Amino acid sequence: MTENFSSTAAFIWSVADLLRGDFKQSQYGRIILPFTLLRRLECVLADKKDAIVAKYDEVKAMPAEAQEQILKHVADLSFYNTSRMDLNHLGETGVADNIEAYVRAFSPSAREIFEQFDFFNTIDKLDEADLLYKVAKRFAVTDLHPDTIDNYHMGLVFEELIRRFAESSNETAGEHFTPRDIVRLTTSLTFIEDNDVLTQPGIVRTIYDPTAGTGGFLSAGMEYVLEMNNRARLVAFGQELNPESYAICKADMLVKGQEVDNIKLGNTLSNDQLEFANFDYLLSNPPFGIDWKKVQKTITDEHKVKGYEGRFGPGLPRVSDGSLLFLLHLISKMRSPQEGGSRIGIILNGSPLFTGGAGSGESEIRRYVLEHDLVEAIIALPTDMFYNTGIATYIWVISNHKPSHRKSKVQLINASTDDKENPQNNFFSSMRKSLGSKRKYLPEESIEEIVRLFGGFKASPENERQISKIFDYQDFGYRRITVERPLQLSFTITKEKLEAYCQQVLETIQKKQPEITDIEAPAGYATLSKLEDGTIFISRKAFLKAVSSDKPTSAEKKALVKFFGEHDDNAEICYFESGKNKGEMEPNPDLRDYENVPLKEDIYAYFEREVKPHVPLAWIDESKRDEQDGQVGIVGYEIPFNRHFYEYKPQRSLEEIDADLDKVSAEIMQLLQEVHS
Repeated sequence: MTENFSSTAAFIWSVADLLRGDFKQSQYGRIILPFTLLRRLECVLADKKDAIVAKYDEVKAMPAEAQEQILKHVADLSFYNTSRMDLNHLGETGVADNIEAYVRAFSPSAREIFEQFDFFNTIDKLDEADLLYKVAKRFAVTDLHPDTIDNYHMGLVFEELIRRFAESSNETAGEHFTPRDIVRLTTSLTFIEDNDVLTQPGIVRTIYDPTAGTGGFLSAGMEYVLEMNNRARLVAFGQELNPESYAICKADMLVKGQEVDNIKLGNTLSNDQLEFANFDYLLSNPPFGIDWKKVQKTITDEHKVKGYEGRFGPGLPRVSDGSLLFLLHLISKMRSPQEGGSRIGIILNGSPLFTGGAGSGESEIRRYVLEHDLVEAIIALPTDMFYNTGIATYIWVISNHKPSHRKSKVQLINASTDDKENPQNNFFSSMRKSLGSKRKYLPEESIEEIVRLFGGFKASPENERQISKIFDYQDFGYRRITVERPLQLSFTITKEKLEAYCQQVLETIQKKQPEITDIEAPAGYATLSKLEDGTIFISRKAFLKAVSSDKPTSAEKKALVKFFGEHDDNAEICYFESGKNKGEMEPNPDLRDYENVPLKEDIYAYFEREVKPHVPLAWIDESKRDEQDGQVGIVGYEIPFNRHFYEYKPQRSLEEIDADLDKVSAEIMQLLQEVHS
């Protein structure tokens, strides 16, 4: 079998040498990718070609559906081709017509792949450039037979080609596929707890990826199961937005004998084409930090109308990052625990861990998955692991049928360490040559170690390096209480303030009546202007009594208090004088504050310990209650991963820093002397 997939991909991509000058660099992939797929399908069918063509001559008068079933049976695949031609037998004239006829002879599901690539238009353009025959012949001598390059390595070739295509057209390679080491780790984490079930003879399970890309997760899932049990069968389902990636994924499923009608094209969030389906295993690497403004109305309508009967009942994240929408979508696709349950492996960036405060859409989604005991583990990956970004990423392992020892628990595994002094402590290895932003990879032994840590479900001993930690799900929860302080106002009366108040009143009137250029003295002015300059009231009641002779309206009283009143801890406390709160201290909204109280702790005990000693007059606003449980304080959840694994490193001594500076200064001086000599 081919081990060096890069050399195979490089040989195929060398077709670009023929295209240079006649086509833009950004067009290379749209030519090379479909020809690669065509050659692969041709090689897969080679051993059955004569039998398929012979049977087609027998059944071509039959209805299309009957023909298709018979010919698939003869091919022993989910596709076929009824043409006698191949890339080695196209003739030297009429090549464009011959290739088009050859492609149209594929079964409908295979033919659609080339339609998504706009392949017939590509054929015409190559023909116009007098390059079609040369390109076809180059591919005709490329050996892509399964005996030469198996499905796994063919998948790697596809990925390498799509990456080159993405780079050449200034697109983002990472939007199309996930690196194989990350795929392997995520797949292993998702399947490991079901190893006993998967070894049963004749077992059939389903796998689903709503962001299928080129099919990496679907392929890895099938490979994992087959490694354990070659009599097991994993049925693949997926949906993909990008047409080229969809075409590659569908072709990959074709050669693996999957039902390619299970692979759908379209936006998963706004147009779920597998709406009523549920699956055993669900894997996804949704695009990081992508906004969902284009489909906002559809998603918001589903959230409001269907609620928990739809996919997005728990809440909606901010429109700038739809990562958690994909998580909710996957959860909606899980089988019920009574049907055996499901497991999810999803790769997310850091924001879903902590973005959004109590009551926000993000926090409510975290609350839902944690309180429903769905999160088994979250694994922090090293940076620089993906082709299109170097940011921190995390694998979330989700299950609705946790084993008993994991009930109500969440495991955090920190595989992101970058210890430059002790590199043997790192899980990653550096790549000899970067691929886009991917500068690191997980070697097989690191993948095995992470999976072992997950499977072992044990916290790292306190005296050892902290890699694995176990938490109650409530450890990530808190109640946000509203802390109020009393309104205490003093009022200082000066000539400057009085003039400024008059000007403010005039400007307020002019907003509605611009023609007015002057006004009479506003309410309160007459009395206040008679006071000695610098007079201070430390009581709101006394201040209002002083201006009462001017008979201000309620609105004018509020305006006077707002303009002249300033908070003063030494002033008299203000009390409500009417309404349901009559006699109670009036809060100062400018001093309102919030405290996040750990969910396991009593809010009143916390308040007495952490707040009262500093602001003795403060109180908890008990009207601010959680909508779900009705208790005081709004419940929020966040998973501060880095905080839990933070390791304090003492600063270097001044002597050590000075020594380094002296050393650098000496080197600079030596360089300057060499320049001048």
